[in-house]
Amino acid sequence: MASSTDQNGQNGHAEVLGSEFTRSVIESMGPNTSPRLREVMTALIKHVHDFARDVQLTTDEWMAGVQLINWAGQMSDNKRNEGQLLCDIIGLESLVDDITFSAATRSTSGVTASAVLGPFWRSDAPIRENGTTISFDTPEDGQVVLMHGTVTSVETGEPLADATVDVWQASTNGLYEQQDPKQQDHNLRGVFKTDAEGKYSFYCLRPTPYPIPQDGPAGKLLDLMDRHIFRPAHIHLMVCASGCRSLTTQIFDEDSTYLSNDSVFAVKDSLKVRFVPRKDDPKAELELEYSIGLAKAY
Repeated sequence: MASSTDQNGQNGHAEVLGSEFTRSVIESMGPNTSPRLREVMTALIKHVHDFARDVQLTTDEWMAGVQLINWAGQMSDNKRNEGQLLCDIIGLESLVDDITFSAATRSTSGVTASAVLGPFWRSDAPIRENGTTISFDTPEDGQVVLMHGTVTSVETGEPLADATVDVWQASTNGLYEQQDPKQQDHNLRGVFKTDAEGKYSFYCLRPTPYPIPQDGPAGKLLDLMDRHIFRPAHIHLMVCASGCRSLTTQIFDEDSTYLSNDSVFAVKDSLKVRFVPRKDDPKAELELEYSIGLAKAY
C-alpha cells in the first residue's frame, strides 16, 4: 500500500505490516522449538496474520475477541468447558475430530465413529454396576431405556473384557446435572466396566434435543451470527480398553429434530441409532443395543 505525505511531511497512510513482518515473527522461534510445535505455530501465525489483514481487523474488534476468549476461560471449570463450546459452534472440534478419526481408520475398518467430547464431561463420574441405572431423578416425561452392547477389537473380532464405558447425558429439561440444582450430583452419568464377554448394560433416558447454554460467550456468538442454539437428541460415550485407542463419541436418536443442522456439526450417519420397544421389563419401555468396535493402540 502506497503512503501519502501531508503538509507537515507526516505519513497520512501508514503501510500495513506485511509478509516480511509475519516472517520475522515466525523466525523468532529458537532452535530448541520442537519440530511439530514449529510446524503448528508457523501455520497459525501465518493464517492469523493473513486473516487480520484480509478483514482489516481493528483494535476494538480484536479486543472484543480477546474479551470473548477471557469470558470463556472465566466460566470454565471441571464441570463445564466454555472454551471448548466456542470451538464447537464454529465447527473446529468436529473438524479436528474428523481429521483424527480419518487418520485412525486409514488402515483399520469397522472402528466405531468418533464425535466431539462437548463441554459437560466430568472426570469424576462414579463406577456403576452393569444393569443398574444412571437416572436418579427420572422426570415424568422421561422414557427409560435399557442400553446394552458389546465392546470388541476390530482387528480380532474378540470381545474386550474390563473395558470402561463412560456415559453422560442431559435430562429432558435440556440440562446436565451440573447445570441443574434440582438434579442430584452425577445424575445421568456413570462408568461401566465390560464383563468377561465384553458386554455392558445400563438404564438411561431416551435423549431429547436441548439448547446450548445462552449465559456464556458461545450462546452470545450464536446470537450474533443469527444461528439457532439447538442440539439433536444424543448420548455421550467415552470407551477405553487396554491396548486399544480410546473412543469419544455421541449417538443420536434417528427420529430427533436438528440432525441435519446440529449447532455443533457433530452428527454422522453411522452414529444414528434406533430405540425399539422393550417387552417384559418393568424398568424400561425402550431398548437400545449398541456395540462398539475399538482399534488397537498406535
